[in-house]
Amino acid sequence: MMDLKKLRVLFPGLKINENASMAEECSFRAGGRAKAFIKIENIEELKGVLRFMTEEKIPHIILGNGSNTLFSDGDHDIAVIKLDEESGSFNYMIFDEEDNDVREYGASMLLSTASKMAAEDGYSGMEGLSGIPGSVGGAVFMNAGAYGYEIRDIISSVHAVSPDGTEERDFTPDEMGLGYRTSAFMKNGYIITSARFRLKKDSKEDIRARMADFTERRVTKQPLRYPSAGSTFKRPEGYFAGKLIEDCGLKGASVGGAQVSELHAGFIINKGGATATDILELIGKVQDTVCDRFGVKLEPEVRIIGK
Repeated sequence: MMDLKKLRVLFPGLKINENASMAEECSFRAGGRAKAFIKIENIEELKGVLRFMTEEKIPHIILGNGSNTLFSDGDHDIAVIKLDEESGSFNYMIFDEEDNDVREYGASMLLSTASKMAAEDGYSGMEGLSGIPGSVGGAVFMNAGAYGYEIRDIISSVHAVSPDGTEERDFTPDEMGLGYRTSAFMKNGYIITSARFRLKKDSKEDIRARMADFTERRVTKQPLRYPSAGSTFKRPEGYFAGKLIEDCGLKGASVGGAQVSELHAGFIINKGGATATDILELIGKVQDTVCDRFGVKLEPEVRIIGK
């Protein structure tokens, strides 16, 4: 059992929401409740809470902006930890004093904000990432990418805290194990607190034009009107998930309030009132149908908690 009273005594002022709705924290706007939802204001607080969780053997996870995560329905006896997006310890940008091409962003800053700040300063490298609704930390965690841009193309280093809260260290790009929608952080459990990106000086007009082009593509080709977690499935080698799904005649297929988008079959959306169970059932239906017809097993890109 989770002793929240003890946690509050040890960390006075800690932001804890009990029996918190994860539907309110995740972009699918569906899902169950967590025993505790904790917002962390600085690294020392993070280390202390992680040490407590480890010593008390309390199951816990780290949540970024919630744009790529789905909690199953029901109650989850876990603590969900989030770096506070309102904290200057995790939402900031600073220049490298010795190299102006390198800038450091706090992990809770939105990737879209970081991209716009770079563009305003005339630095290129993040244009294709500007429409991704995740946080900087979450983007590094999954090596986010779009339109030929990926985090691993610009990453310089990452600062992180060990899962037991006892260590802080920097990771080099080689140590991050960044691949297609994966990283070493998914296995080693280190919590990203900041990331440094190496960008290139470029014309502000050219950067803005590229960003406008990518924005136009998203607006016209993606179902942005509805809650979703972005692309539902990873791209299988040699194929495009959306085309496979469309070729199976699944555009518009639905389970409860969950639907395969009629605009882009690679997206499962919450058309209205969808439960996590609806979404998971539809994911399974799509996987089974595509596998039966094409022999391709689609792997969810969405991080599913409690399935």
